[in-house]
Amino acid sequence: MGNTRKLVLIGLLVSLGLILHFVEAMLPVSMLVPGAKLGLANIVNLIALVIIGFKGGLLIFFLRVFLSSLFAGTFLSINFYLGLGGGLTAYLLMSAVYYFMKEKFSLIGVSVIGAVFHNLGQLLIAYLIISNPGIFYYLPYLTLVAIPTGIAVGLITYFTTGHLSVFTSGGNEDG
Repeated sequence: MGNTRKLVLIGLLVSLGLILHFVEAMLPVSMLVPGAKLGLANIVNLIALVIIGFKGGLLIFFLRVFLSSLFAGTFLSINFYLGLGGGLTAYLLMSAVYYFMKEKFSLIGVSVIGAVFHNLGQLLIAYLIISNPGIFYYLPYLTLVAIPTGIAVGLITYFTTGHLSVFTSGGNEDG
């Protein structure tokens, strides 16, 4: 993939991630479990991982997190650190599973792992901030939401990447 094409794709995926982040913020999902989200922006992270590779996907993740927090006015707030910690934990584990256990996990499995570990990463950051181990009692409730949303995100990613063969025909460059 040429540099210009890759740069345009990164810009498009960051933009799509921002849109999905703000659309998700308008959905009343946290009525079920306070603080729970669908993880729609994770679709973009997984697509980037598959199409562009680890480094490009990581760049997209950081750009999306920083820009969304700037636009929402939450930069350097607790929400920023929770999102950054959870998202980075999820992305790193999804990448490891995708690259090193590809034959054992589908994109759906990779997505579920990302969803569960996103919650764990957020709880670890929350623990570092409030120093109360009781925060981890919340993990089973978050996991009950993470598993079906991870499946949905994985399915969307699977079917979307199947239609993006124009980008995947050469494979990713930093896999």
